[in-house]
Amino acid sequence: MKILINLSNHHIHLSEEDLAKLFGENYQLQKLHDLVQPGQFAAKETVTIKGAKGEIKNVRVLGPPRKQTQCEIMLSDVFHLGVENPQIRLSGDLKGSSPFTIIGPAGTAKKSEGLIIAKRHIHLDPKTAKKWGVEHGQEVAVRAGLEERNIVFEDVIIRVNENFLPECHIDFEEGNSGGIKNGDKGLVLMIDNKKCEICFSLKGCRA
Repeated sequence: MKILINLSNHHIHLSEEDLAKLFGENYQLQKLHDLVQPGQFAAKETVTIKGAKGEIKNVRVLGPPRKQTQCEIMLSDVFHLGVENPQIRLSGDLKGSSPFTIIGPAGTAKKSEGLIIAKRHIHLDPKTAKKWGVEHGQEVAVRAGLEERNIVFEDVIIRVNENFLPECHIDFEEGNSGGIKNGDKGLVLMIDNKKCEICFSLKGCRA
């Protein structure tokens, strides 16, 4: 079971309310290019993300707008921004996540939550999920990378929706550790959540 892998940089999804605060009333995002998932796109617009200690400029806005603003960062961004108790979450799971401030050309938006480190996941349509024998919310592993730096990513969450196309999302830091590039393919491995008591890797290791 091979899956397309694409890497995510830090980026942000804005609500209609926050889009208006940052760019002006009735502002419409300008499409830069489409993403793999139908209807999703990278916008030409960028914003600045500010934390307790620092800020990150030119954070790409992804469209279309969502019900709730969500910013996804990488682990190294945590130290630069000064994020306390960073949360690794699936998209949309924002309750109790980290606060942050967004700075746009027309104003700012202070958020009490919505800043997360994205948990690695796989998008699947129902037909492919049934063919592979997996369900929404199930954990699998994905093997990918250069032969000399091959990596198995555990705790990859299956997300099933009729509007999805098969695609695995990890962030640039995870991808760089194994020499993985956008458009590479990974091998999906089924796991039974039992791990080796010696090395704590997947069941079936040779430790």
